[in-house]
Amino acid sequence: MGKILVTGGAGYIGSHVVKALGEKGYDILVYDNLSTGHEWAVLHGDLVVGDIRDRGRLDQVLDKYEVDAVMHFAAHIVVPESVQEPLKYYMNNVGGSLTLLQALQEHGVDKFIFSSSAAVYGIPEEIPVRESAPLQAINPYGETKAMVEKVLEDMAYAGSMNYVALRYFNVAGADPEGRIGEGKEDATHLITMCVRTAAGLRPEMSIFGDDYPTSDGTCVRDYIHVEDLAEAHILALQYLLQNGESQVFNCGYGRGFSVLEVVEAARKATGVDFPVRMAPRREGDPPALVADSSKLQSHLGWRPQHDDLQHIIATAWNWETRGRTRE
Repeated sequence: MGKILVTGGAGYIGSHVVKALGEKGYDILVYDNLSTGHEWAVLHGDLVVGDIRDRGRLDQVLDKYEVDAVMHFAAHIVVPESVQEPLKYYMNNVGGSLTLLQALQEHGVDKFIFSSSAAVYGIPEEIPVRESAPLQAINPYGETKAMVEKVLEDMAYAGSMNYVALRYFNVAGADPEGRIGEGKEDATHLITMCVRTAAGLRPEMSIFGDDYPTSDGTCVRDYIHVEDLAEAHILALQYLLQNGESQVFNCGYGRGFSVLEVVEAARKATGVDFPVRMAPRREGDPPALVADSSKLQSHLGWRPQHDDLQHIIATAWNWETRGRTRE
């Protein structure tokens, strides 16, 4: 069997998927420009430093290695930044994906797992949201993910690509053994912000908006542990390698927590009453996003193992206070 090419495999989610792939014995090739990823996060396989927009570099890699399938994580992911710098997001997330897909098609690679997002739904009409809900992104980040999904859908129709698009809800936590976790200094994920503030790495943290139409006025999100998300990727890969048809799956637990509930859970998990301040809403934030992941469970047999908010926060806390010191 050939290699599994993992673009963005040195990043937060990509590195956890690489860990899961390695533990299952897959032959892995990580392709990452290390703009937000880290060499220390790649626990298995070989690392090639390169950019998905660099067609020449992609051709070098695809000429040299036999690739059976691709997992594509290489994207910019910060919603407020996408509102301020849309071109950066379209150039990399859409332009880079098109360059990658063209290279793969010309090298006969036809199995593709795409790191998509619940941001494609915008403000859903129904919660929890199903995969069949209309795609109506409200920020450039979500638009870039929807655009690439559309390209994949059209390629699948043309017979040139079989794909699985996994729409992530809010990914959090870290390797329970503390070997890898969120490595970006400017990470904006809520749970990361909470534990870093609790650890004294930040003076305070902000809650953006307390006037949303939710139970306590703060945004509600579905938090999925990164290890459970990694398992969804393994199942998607096995499905494609067995010639499964192209599919889209939500990745979440189907239960939402408000920002204030997460803050309180983080204070409990860390034992630190860290400072929090209220701030104005951020552009591009929907009030609530909660997944209906029944399709992932019924089609691929996915069964969450880390579906507990305290546990998710505890693994993130362990990484920030013990794991990161070994970087």
